[in-house]
Amino acid sequence: MRVISIDLGSNSIRALKVDCNRKETLGTFHKTVRTADGLNRTKKIGKEAIDRVVDALKEADKKLNFKDAKLKAVTTEALRQATNSKEVLEEIKRETAVEFEIIDGDDEAKYALTATKYRLDSLDINPKSFVLVDIGGASTEVIFSYPTESIFKSFPIGIVTLTQKFGSLEEIKKNISEEMESIKKFVDEVYKNSKKVEKFIAIAGTPTTIASLKLGFTYKIYDPNKIHGTVLSIEDLDIQLKKLLSMSKEEKIEAVGVGREDLIASGVLIFKELYKILDFDKSIIIDDGIREGVAFSICR
Repeated sequence: MRVISIDLGSNSIRALKVDCNRKETLGTFHKTVRTADGLNRTKKIGKEAIDRVVDALKEADKKLNFKDAKLKAVTTEALRQATNSKEVLEEIKRETAVEFEIIDGDDEAKYALTATKYRLDSLDINPKSFVLVDIGGASTEVIFSYPTESIFKSFPIGIVTLTQKFGSLEEIKKNISEEMESIKKFVDEVYKNSKKVEKFIAIAGTPTTIASLKLGFTYKIYDPNKIHGTVLSIEDLDIQLKKLLSMSKEEKIEAVGVGREDLIASGVLIFKELYKILDFDKSIIIDDGIREGVAFSICR
């Protein structure tokens, strides 16, 4: 059986085609679409964002061929927040025939956890417990995995919405602790009732981009297989952010891709605050997420 999973996030759209029987990846697709652009101000998904999503889906169809596989498409926080989500998804379906399901934070966390456990096992990294963070465009998920239970929560703070709320890195720096206070309270409560986890795992665009910069890749030669298992210290975040900010606009685009250069810097500030909240000085980076979790779940 062939499966295509599509994850429409608040900043990017990611698709994956797999052969379940052979356990083989047949193709991948990733594009920045800025779904949540303007959402913080208007509470709606704008027409330009819809057009970007539609164009990206048509491009993905040409590359992966949606017609010879079982397809499941999910979308997350941006569409959960938008007051016009129903109309947006109807237009996308009308233009592309792709029908999206808006999943809640619990399902988002479960899919991310499924993908992460699969990848950690393949890397022979087997902590008894770990915390997983997924830093998205409009939300951040924090997931604790213990031997007998998982504890998770989704928070409405992401790289797109934070960037558009404050406008500058200096303003974000001033307000980041207050903005993430709800995450700190959640983590403190988990640590109070359960012991601290062994490992800190991070997924999504900001952690993988910083890992890519550390390894010397550019956007065009990005290799997810080299990213899996990369260790980032909190000092690495400062080093790579300084490097990114010193680049010209053209160099930034070459390094991290079009439409991402301003957002990654905001993402680093969220990521760095998570190190402090979770009380870790190192994290392990995985380039898997919701699309992989959806595909694995269908295959099973």
